[in-house]
Amino acid sequence: MASNAKKKTTMAKINRENAVRERRLRKQARKDARKQAAADVAAAPPDAGADAVDDGADDEAAPVTR
Repeated sequence: MASNAKKKTTMAKINRENAVRERRLRKQARKDARKQAAADVAAAPPDAGADAVDDGADDEAAPVTR
């Protein structure tokens, strides 16, 4: 039995729905990226800059003799 029902959703509505869906996906991707960046910062060792490297030199300067 064939259906004679007309398509009730217009192309404009379908396009709007697709745009909303894509915007939500982009927003979720940004949100996930922010969460991942925060997790990476939290997982990094604190003060991992130049202070972490010990070159064997003392922190105090040697007295100058003349």
